[in-house]
Amino acid sequence: MRLCRASLDALPERVLRPGYEPAEHGVGIVHLGIGAFHRAHQAAMTDAAIALEGGYWRILGVSLRSSGVRDQLRPQDGLYTLAVRDGASEQLRVIGSVADVLVAPEEPAAVVAAIAAPSTHVVTLTVTEKGYCHDPATGALLKDHPDIAHDLASPAKPVSAVGFLAAGLDARRRSGGSPLTIISCDNLPDNGRVLAGVMRRFIGLARPELAEWMEIHVSFPSTMVDRIVPATTDEDRREIARQLGCEDAGLVKTEPFSQWVIEDRFAGPRPAWERVGAQIVDDVRPFELAKLRMLNGSHSTLAYVGLLRGHEFVDQAIADPGIARLIDDLMVEAASTLPQVPGLDPTAYARDLKLRFANRSLKHRLTQIAMDGSQKLPQRLLATIAEVHRAGGAAQAAAIGIAAWMRHFSGPNLNDPLAVQLRAAASDDPRELVDRSLKLRPVFGELGGEPWLRELLNQAHAALDDIAAVPA
Repeated sequence: MRLCRASLDALPERVLRPGYEPAEHGVGIVHLGIGAFHRAHQAAMTDAAIALEGGYWRILGVSLRSSGVRDQLRPQDGLYTLAVRDGASEQLRVIGSVADVLVAPEEPAAVVAAIAAPSTHVVTLTVTEKGYCHDPATGALLKDHPDIAHDLASPAKPVSAVGFLAAGLDARRRSGGSPLTIISCDNLPDNGRVLAGVMRRFIGLARPELAEWMEIHVSFPSTMVDRIVPATTDEDRREIARQLGCEDAGLVKTEPFSQWVIEDRFAGPRPAWERVGAQIVDDVRPFELAKLRMLNGSHSTLAYVGLLRGHEFVDQAIADPGIARLIDDLMVEAASTLPQVPGLDPTAYARDLKLRFANRSLKHRLTQIAMDGSQKLPQRLLATIAEVHRAGGAAQAAAIGIAAWMRHFSGPNLNDPLAVQLRAAASDDPRELVDRSLKLRPVFGELGGEPWLRELLNQAHAALDDIAAVPA
């Protein structure tokens, strides 16, 4: 038997059900990029908001590439289990906020129509950093990106998130549609501004008649999202099936902690997310910087140094004394770049992060975190390095994270949109590796030509050798 509406009543009593009848609540949100993170984070908060206040706020998910999530959820009436794990404890909760999933390559017209629909008031995105088809160093739209080049040539048949949004907004404009809020939930600094910027550039090239309407009727709030969501394994599915008494192909596992900070710039109605834990604020940037530089920067460093040390999971890496000391130093460097704002205590945040990293029940693979480093490190580590340098210091721990990433180029686990360029830069000679890597303009931009950065990274490779020499 499979998890679905018909099997809900047969679930064990300890399993939490949706606090509402899903079929009685219509769709008000379209989400692009419906992966595990969205289902553990925004979809879970939306589920809680519907249970508390009702409303037509269920989610139509869109997969921009594969049919995997649709094939998992459609036979289950959109239902899936969220397994919240903390050490020996586990809470199982069935989420009902996802109404259906579309596969964009198979149903592009339906995706465009959903964005344009009068009932849609919010579009959210988790398409990862590379899904914005932009230069991470400058934020500019990459016109020559294959997906963008395709969408500029064939705007009525989009393949990118940017292209689908533009087509949906144009259809919304032509039908006299109401205002729309588009919310990026990806780990990008000023993600709302970045998304608005690539949209303006794309529309200026492909649909200039849409530009004025978008400026008046569409808002792009910036956000900060935080929840650790490891990849679900077959072993996880077997264990949860045993507990549920039925199979759940859509299972997602996560940690208890969850944070969503949203800029208060909504163009129209929205769910009552603030009543279920979201923070609606005037300025997201302090929270965003703390997360990007302290959590994400530490995560990336844990991944690259941990893999070099032979570790498989985050909890193993943070238990390695040499890596733990490095992460302590990195968090101090990152904290020194943060503005002082009420409600943000970097010392307490750092302490809590290390406790979250040590959660053994998550089994968060370092290889998962190490993906797409060329897209992530400008925000996660290079920004800290640059800001500490401007203040007259040297961010040595962050530089070690960059050095470990460079050594990752020649390893077996490289998974990156710039993989060809990264492998071409690989070298067994650390100084040659630094020289070649700094020429990667999409990553380093103008910083790549700075002599001080070259010297800092050369020193970082020597320090990395010292860490590697200590038994794990």
